[in-house]
Amino acid sequence: MQQRCKVLAWITVIWGLTSAMAVAENSAPSIVLQSTTSTANSGLYEHLLPQFYTETGIRVHVVAVGTGQAIKNAQNGDGDVLLVHAQSAEEAFVEAGYGVARFDVMYNDFVIVGPADDPAGVTGLADPVAALQKIADTGSVFASRGDDSGTHKKERSLWWATRAQPDAASGRWYRETGSGMGATLNVAVGMGAYTLTDRATWISFKNKGEHVIHVEGTQALFNQYGVILVNPERHARVKAAEGQAFVDWIVSDRGQQAIADYRLDGQQLFFPNATVK
Repeated sequence: MQQRCKVLAWITVIWGLTSAMAVAENSAPSIVLQSTTSTANSGLYEHLLPQFYTETGIRVHVVAVGTGQAIKNAQNGDGDVLLVHAQSAEEAFVEAGYGVARFDVMYNDFVIVGPADDPAGVTGLADPVAALQKIADTGSVFASRGDDSGTHKKERSLWWATRAQPDAASGRWYRETGSGMGATLNVAVGMGAYTLTDRATWISFKNKGEHVIHVEGTQALFNQYGVILVNPERHARVKAAEGQAFVDWIVSDRGQQAIADYRLDGQQLFFPNATVK
């Protein structure tokens, strides 16, 4: 009986410590990070955020949507920090007074992927615009995110440089998914379609099927990410101190090294390039 009481006492102590730890964890300061599906789906945040929490005690709750939606959410004050990849839209966000300042964080690149048999004959082309033109000319199926994400913005900018009219072909060879990158890649693989994707999502994507990279390695496919503190003067509920701590950390030597250290299957997914003046 005495032994049983001791066991129960220890269980009570352990339960109390566990509960206290849970309460402390839940009461830790936190921020909402409006960001993109590419950074979340690649596993980057699972690598970065525990390090940030260890150093600062601040938890980060990530809302992973397309860049366009992330910017709209931040404009509405539904977040403390914005980390996306559409520089002109980010700069407009700051100029309109929704953000405090924008900083480069990291980069990678976009790639055009498609079925291995390459019906449009674009493999190895140095110019992604020429590749898209061939896809249009051959009527090969192209899957577009169609969601105003950073990837969709890049795709549209490339199409605008062609003489093709993808909107006129909507529902035929040009298919808009209205979905994130992973879902769009699934559609592309299922339909035997080409698509534009950021390299990080492609590397982490498990359902590649017979799809391969056809066009890559050109400046036109450069993919820059930026970070912005949402302006607390525009939205009083913004956690300015905690949000600024995240911005400061991710552009610091420690944050930049953490980005550089993240690899998947031996491949580096993002390349830090913060320059804080």
